[in-house]
This record gives sequence, structure tokens and C-alpha cells, in this order.
Amino acid sequence: MITALDRIKLQVADIVTATAATEVLLARAGFADEETAAFALDNTILELSLAEDGAEGLTGLAFEVADAQTARRTCERRALNPETPVAFVETVANGAVREGHHIDLDILATFGIPTSLVAYEKGAAPPKAKVTADGAVTGLDHIVVRTTHPNRAAALYGARLGLDMRLDRTEPKWGSRLMFFRCGDLIVEVVHNLNDEPSDAPDKLWGLSWRVAEIEAANARLKASGFDVSNIRTGRKPGTRVFTVRNNTLGVPTLMIEPARA
Repeated sequence: MITALDRIKLQVADIVTATAATEVLLARAGFADEETAAFALDNTILELSLAEDGAEGLTGLAFEVADAQTARRTCERRALNPETPVAFVETVANGAVREGHHIDLDILATFGIPTSLVAYEKGAAPPKAKVTADGAVTGLDHIVVRTTHPNRAAALYGARLGLDMRLDRTEPKWGSRLMFFRCGDLIVEVVHNLNDEPSDAPDKLWGLSWRVAEIEAANARLKASGFDVSNIRTGRKPGTRVFTVRNNTLGVPTLMIEPARA
């Protein structure tokens, strides 16, 4: 059913300030208007929108599907309680438009995480956000979901949404149970704290790990731009290197990762 992670939705207190900070973080030029900004990357779009209450943070996911009506029927059978598909026209860079339908899923069925499906029918995908400096982000490596109930989350992302589970690992030294679900060429990572008993409390979108081709260049660039970044270290996945970005990330825990060399 799902073919890709279409976009990550992030609310911000001030669109101008947030767009400027994100352009430096990603080393990409966003497409912005008075209330929104979008950064089209290799494998997803980061969408900023103005928060009505001033609170910042990740607020939702949209997954791409091939056909809206087929997806709606599948979601109905899988107890995701989808809304009726709604037609939309989206303006992208250079004034171009594309059309399609989006479907909102019941937030109770997705355990507190606003989730929608989108099917594009007319118009081209937006051009990739222009690279503005060395060490630019190329795409998303993984998005982190913190769950209060790991078996419930496994059923949602694996059975109901149909993502490919690649890992289910309990690691006491990290204090976590980790589940990886592949979506296109990125990962939806679901984490449960082993110190917490499973509960019916809602899950939470938590953090982003951005993919870079040249991690030394990304680290040096962000340091020079006033970001508080950690030293480069070996990642948990063999062959990867990572560093943490500690500020100017709009309240989102952020990691930069250089994939393993082929």
C-alpha cells in the first residue's frame, strides 16, 4: 500500500526564523511563503507550518500511496478508520502545481500520531531543494517514534500500514526495545523504554536522523555557523559515522549520519 514517506510535518513558532535555521541545518534552500516552508530532499519532504499556539515540534507524517481509493479500502479493512479522500492542489517551487487526494487516518487508530496518506495524480514532484554549502543533507535516514506499547506499535506499522519490519531487538545496555520498519530507502524507528511498563498512553514523534555524504564537511559547516554539535563518532550500524546537533533544531532531537561506504 505505502510506497514512500511523502513528508514530515513540523510546527514552528516563527516561519521566517525557522526557515532560516533549517536552511543552515540542511544546507538546502527551502520553498517558503508566509505560513509554510518545504524542503524537498532525495527521499522525503520536510514541511514547516506556523503553529497556532506557538509550540514547536513534529506534528505528523504523510505516507505516499499509489491510489487513494484502493488505500482507503485497505485501511477500512485494517481498522484504521480512514476519512473520505479529499482532493487537493499543491503549489510547489517555481509556481508549478500538482494534484491528488489525501486521506486522514483516525488518530486513535494511529495511537496519537497524526497520520495521512497521499496519492498524487497530476503534476511533477517538486524540484529538490538547492544545495547551498558543502556537507549538505541529502535525505532522511530515519525518523524516531517513541512508543508506550511496543507490541501495539508493531501491529500498526507492520500489519496495518504494511511497512517491512527489518529489526526487532531488545537491548538492555541501551535500555530500549528497537524496531525498524523500512519505508522506501529510509527507516521508521520505533523505540520503547524498557523501564516503562506498556500502557495505553499515546505514542510520540520524537527525532530525526539526516543523511549526509560528507560528515566532516557537515560537522565543520555547522560548527562555523554557531551550532552546538558533538564530535563525530562511530554509529550503531556497522560502517556508519554520526554526530549530534544540540541546538537550533526547532525542538527536535537531531542526528547527522554518514552511511556505510559501499
